[in-house]
Amino acid sequence: MSFEYTTEVEVRYTDIDTYGHVNNATYATYFEEARIDYLEDVVGSDDALLSGSESGTGIVIANLEVDYLQPVQISDTVAVAVRVPRLGEKSFPFEYEVRTDDGVAATGETTVVTYDRDTESSRSIPEDWRKKIAQFEGL
Repeated sequence: MSFEYTTEVEVRYTDIDTYGHVNNATYATYFEEARIDYLEDVVGSDDALLSGSESGTGIVIANLEVDYLQPVQISDTVAVAVRVPRLGEKSFPFEYEVRTDDGVAATGETTVVTYDRDTESSRSIPEDWRKKIAQFEGL
């Protein structure tokens, strides 16, 4: 399965640790930025998905995994490739590749759970999200 979606992220001075490369915890932020871009572009932002609203449907992270392959420097141009390989009933994974001109610097996965902000509980993936993601990913 290929990555059909890629977005650039900026390496900021504050991302750099005392070893002169991007700190390990920052990769979760890169994943988050790429995930938000993916959801805005693929699902759309008509719902309360990303608004911080007190109502509507959003997502919460249930799991986060990162594998580090090579360091990222402040001078690197970074792109994050994102894909959703499958859809569950209430959750789905995002897979990531953090890429520089030197190749893949890290890979990772998050599992997200769709969340009803009104009832403060998990909920089924909205049908319009399911259709848009499935169509985009060819699921």
